[in-house]
Amino acid sequence: MSSGNGKDQLITTAIASAVAGAALALTAMKFQERQNKPTNKEKENILLGRPTRKSLIYAENSSDRLNDGSSDVIFPHNHEEKMKRRIASRVAIEADNSTPRNSVTVRVPASSANMGPGYDTIGIAVDLWTEITVTRSDAFKITAEGEGAEEMPKDRTNLMVTGLEAAFKTAKKDVPTLHYHCVSRIPYARGLGSSSAAIVAGIIAGLILAGHRLPCWGSEALLQIASSIEGHPDNVAPVIYGGIQIGIHNGTRWTTERVPCPSGLQLVLFMPDFVGKTSDARDVLQPTVTREEAAYNIGRVAFLVHALCSGNLDNLRWGVQDKMHQPQRGDKLYPFLYPMIEAAENAGACCAYLSGAGPTVMAITSGASGDIFTQREKERNDSQVARAMLQVAEELGVKGQLLVTQAVHEGARVVKVDPPFSSDSITYRDNI
Repeated sequence: MSSGNGKDQLITTAIASAVAGAALALTAMKFQERQNKPTNKEKENILLGRPTRKSLIYAENSSDRLNDGSSDVIFPHNHEEKMKRRIASRVAIEADNSTPRNSVTVRVPASSANMGPGYDTIGIAVDLWTEITVTRSDAFKITAEGEGAEEMPKDRTNLMVTGLEAAFKTAKKDVPTLHYHCVSRIPYARGLGSSSAAIVAGIIAGLILAGHRLPCWGSEALLQIASSIEGHPDNVAPVIYGGIQIGIHNGTRWTTERVPCPSGLQLVLFMPDFVGKTSDARDVLQPTVTREEAAYNIGRVAFLVHALCSGNLDNLRWGVQDKMHQPQRGDKLYPFLYPMIEAAENAGACCAYLSGAGPTVMAITSGASGDIFTQREKERNDSQVARAMLQVAEELGVKGQLLVTQAVHEGARVVKVDPPFSSDSITYRDNI
C-alpha cells in the first residue's frame, strides 16, 4: 500500500468519526430538550407561581430558597425539616387548642441517668411506672399511695403541680382547682428519676386538662418545658420518649436523639433504704475537671454509645467508667458503690454504675429472651449478679431492696381521660 492511499483512508476515517459524533451529540441534545420540556401541569404551575417537583423534595416557600434563587434540597435524613414543610404546605391545620378535659390519668416510667460518664446527658427508661390522676375539684388536694407516699410533698411545691402549672402557663390559661392522686411505684429520691417522672406527668396532665397541644418536630416543646424545670434532659428525655436518650442544649434549645437499646438486656438494681438528695450528691463534686479527666470521660462516652449501637455488650464495662462524679460520690457518700460494681461485673454483668445521683446501683445483664420466667435461668445471669450485689450489701451493712427489671422503649402516655378521645368512628389504644 502506498503512503498516499494510507493518508486517504485516515482522512476518511476521521471524517466518518466526526459525523458519527455530531449525530450522537444532536440526538443527546434533542433527548435533553424533551426531558426539560415542561408538561402541561408544570406549565400551569409556572403560570400560577407554584413550585414544580420531580423526584426530590424541594422548598415550598421563598424563605426556604438559597441566595441564588435555586431550590434547597431536603435529603432523606432531614426528618424535622420535612415535617415543618409538610405542616406549612397544608391548607387546613388542626387548631392547637382542643376540648378541655375534666380528668386525666398519666403513666410515666422511671429513668436511670448518666450511665456512668454521660453526666447530665444520657439516660435510660426503666420498666417501673407511676400513675397520676388529676381531676377538676372544689378544693386543692394531693393524695398518694405506694413508694414514697409519706415523704412526698402534699402542697404546691410538689413537682407534679409545678409541671401542670407550667403547662397551663404555656396554654395561656388559668390553673383550675384540682385534686391530684399519685400511685407511685418509683422509689422516691433513690436515683431513679422520681422527680422527672412527676414533672413530665404534671405537664402532660396539664396539657390534656387545658386542651392544649404542643409542636414536637423541630422544637420538642414538651422537652423544653420539662428540661427548663429539671435543669437537664438526662432523666426527662427517657421519661418522655422511652428507650436510651442523649440530650444536649444546642445553644438555642434542648434536643435529643435515641440510642439503640440492644435486645435481651436486664436491669438489676440495688436500692438502699436511705434517701439520696441530688443537692448533696452535687455538693461533693469539684467545680472544675482536669484535662485528663475530661479526655477520660469523652473516650468512655464514645465507647458507651458505640457499644450500644453495635450491640457489642462486652464494651459496656469500659463504656460506663467515669472520673467526673462516681469516684467522688463513692468516696464521700456511697462507700458500697465500687465494691458492688466490681462484684456485679465479676458475677457476669455487662457493666454496673451509679444510677443518677444515687444511691441506687444499676447493673446491666444480657441473655433475656421473652418472658424470663419461661426461660432457663442458666441462659441468663441476672440472678447470679443479684446475689453478688446482695452479698456486698450484707458484708458492708447496707440495707436495701434488689429489683430485676428491664429497659422500656415507651415513654409517658395518657391511659385514661374524661371525656375520652375515642369516638364511634375512631378508637385509640385502651379506648382512651
